[in-house]
Amino acid sequence: MRGFSTKAIHVGEDPREMQHGDVVSPIHLTTTFAKKSVREVEEGYVYSRSGNPTRDRLERKLAALENAKYGLAFSSGLAAESTILLALLKKGDHVIAFDDLYGGTKRLFNQVMERFGIEFTYVDAREPENVRSVIKENTKMIWLETPTNPLLKLADIKAISEIAHERDLIVVVDNTFASPYFQNPLDLGADIVLHSVTKYIGGHSDVVGGAVMVNDDEIYEKLKFHQNAVGAILSPFDSWLVMRGIKTLAVRMERHEKNAIRIAKYLEEHPLVERVYYPGLPSHPQHELARRQMRGFGGMLSFELKGGLKEAIKFVESLEIFALAESLGGVESLIELPALMTHASLPKEEREKVGIKDSLIRVSVGIEDVEDLIEDLERGFEAVRR
Repeated sequence: MRGFSTKAIHVGEDPREMQHGDVVSPIHLTTTFAKKSVREVEEGYVYSRSGNPTRDRLERKLAALENAKYGLAFSSGLAAESTILLALLKKGDHVIAFDDLYGGTKRLFNQVMERFGIEFTYVDAREPENVRSVIKENTKMIWLETPTNPLLKLADIKAISEIAHERDLIVVVDNTFASPYFQNPLDLGADIVLHSVTKYIGGHSDVVGGAVMVNDDEIYEKLKFHQNAVGAILSPFDSWLVMRGIKTLAVRMERHEKNAIRIAKYLEEHPLVERVYYPGLPSHPQHELARRQMRGFGGMLSFELKGGLKEAIKFVESLEIFALAESLGGVESLIELPALMTHASLPKEEREKVGIKDSLIRVSVGIEDVEDLIEDLERGFEAVRR
């Protein structure tokens, strides 16, 4: 099997497959495909929602990243999530989900999918037995993020998958924070791996997209049918942008991690920091699990500032290099307050129940010179001291 970077660069872009020997896949912007006869209507490409050469090449590349048989590309991470739920669940089905999830995912579950009769139970999935304890007769799916957004909690994918498969439950893992470079949930027993390709896979904050990778033929056929029937597909141009981003995924993730470890250690020693959340720190309660199921610790971290919301706002608004912005995974460093931004859609009581305090700050560490990033963080601390 070829290495990660070789696959990331070459899968789906073999010049021998191209009409003119293109080294880079062309962008097929056409919406429809002409046929020479009526008998050919159901053969090959017909309409770009159903299939497009550029998107198909991306989907092959996405599958290769996660050691999967199939990949599917969607217009956003939430579009990918919605398609999974619509394709595989029905009214009366029950989903067990990690209690620390991206706020948009919980909004989708609680305010959209529950209206269609799908039931959700949230548990602290750091302990696999917590998942087992809430399985019911109508449970059909277990939904995990690991590491989670924004508290960097981990779920033992292998252990939970073994529990799930005792009851023929489908395990979905959102692998956005780790990226395929550092973690491959399908290899650990999961059935579906999900990504917001807006983040590390795209890597340059210039495209919104989602991806699903699977090995099971039946699950793939259901997802593929709903991808076409629902229509939340990734455009040819956006597919091309994601392919371009993937080619540097390995080198970017190595730099993200290198910078994040330096910053995590710096923050952990700072007198104005209450706590740092980063799986790469030995102080992280699940550091050993991270070492077992991940090949690296990623570029995301969160920390609690001593004080409250007032101090946290002053800190983030004083920075010059870190952009105060939602999203993550781009080459540039971003910083945000989950309580007011990415997780503002969750009630305060729910945020605090899972540990999201008003003083929590989430950081997407970019690939800039780390000394400049630390100097910028010092600027924030100076503002808080004043």
